[in-house]
Amino acid sequence: MSRLEKDAAQPDFWDDPETAQDKMQKLASLREEVEVWRGLETRTREAVELLELAAAEEEPDREVVAGVEREAADLERELARLEFSLLFSGEYDKGDAILAIHAGAGGTDAQDWTEMLARMYLRWAEAQGYHTEVLDSLPGEEAGLKRITIGIEGRYAYGYLRAERGVHRLVRLSPFDAAHRRHTSFALVEVWSDIQDDVRVNIRPEDLEVEVFRASGAGGQHVQKNATAVRITHLPTGIVVSCQNERSQTQNREVAMKILRARLYELELEKQEQELARLKGTHVDARWGNQIRSYVLHPYKMVKDLRTDYETGNVEAVLNGRLDEFIEAYLRSTVGEGKKS
Repeated sequence: MSRLEKDAAQPDFWDDPETAQDKMQKLASLREEVEVWRGLETRTREAVELLELAAAEEEPDREVVAGVEREAADLERELARLEFSLLFSGEYDKGDAILAIHAGAGGTDAQDWTEMLARMYLRWAEAQGYHTEVLDSLPGEEAGLKRITIGIEGRYAYGYLRAERGVHRLVRLSPFDAAHRRHTSFALVEVWSDIQDDVRVNIRPEDLEVEVFRASGAGGQHVQKNATAVRITHLPTGIVVSCQNERSQTQNREVAMKILRARLYELELEKQEQELARLKGTHVDARWGNQIRSYVLHPYKMVKDLRTDYETGNVEAVLNGRLDEFIEAYLRSTVGEGKKS
């Protein structure tokens, strides 16, 4: 922080406005963090002094002692929260996230499961006070969603949600089976950091294949008569992104390019991680092929994370967005493992 403050004091600091603005944002963020820790230190010192004064009395004031005990409990909770935030050490952990869910094996049940997961994450984001926006979605033929992409804005959104990447498995009695038999369905959750414009991702116009089409809803009914939806294929990687939720073709293209930049950046990070693992002689599984969590509704009720073994029988709470325990268990399990974010 002192280095940034020294830079900001230089006469030529604002000669490059973009760099200066970036540094000032980082400085403001660091100052905010420091103030939080200093505030905690001040409150702790004041509580200790108050307790010492009360202890010096022949008959300590019960209300004062009770007040100090309440403050101590609050400080303990705040300290635990701040200590947990130290797990977010990745460069983009503090930033926004883009979350995508794709229906996997399981037919209509998988598409319904995709919609259930979308609701779960939207509920979780709402509880965190985050802003969410559905960037793209494609409904299933009978029910649910084939895919959905959601932008999630808020402090540490990416830091939290990176714990959710992987395959999610649902076991239940299918509401779409006339015999009401037990079905297993899968959905893939992808999470990318919503990288800012200062992060350089080289996208050449000649590497893009852009298609426009009519935005459609369930049953193939056209939402708009004009071709406003945009699909972009990045030819070198084969990555395909689309957006049809905005009103204009220009807006949809901008959102699609935003998603593409995030995916290409994440792909580059994955390549670096795999190369490092190769040099170390360690095996790296294909990230998107990993099953990370099972949600069982029949013959018993349980949600279990297969990476940490954390589990709960309160399936309804989890599907209503109570994910913090699962996320915390995973993030704590990665401490010291050199996981990238």
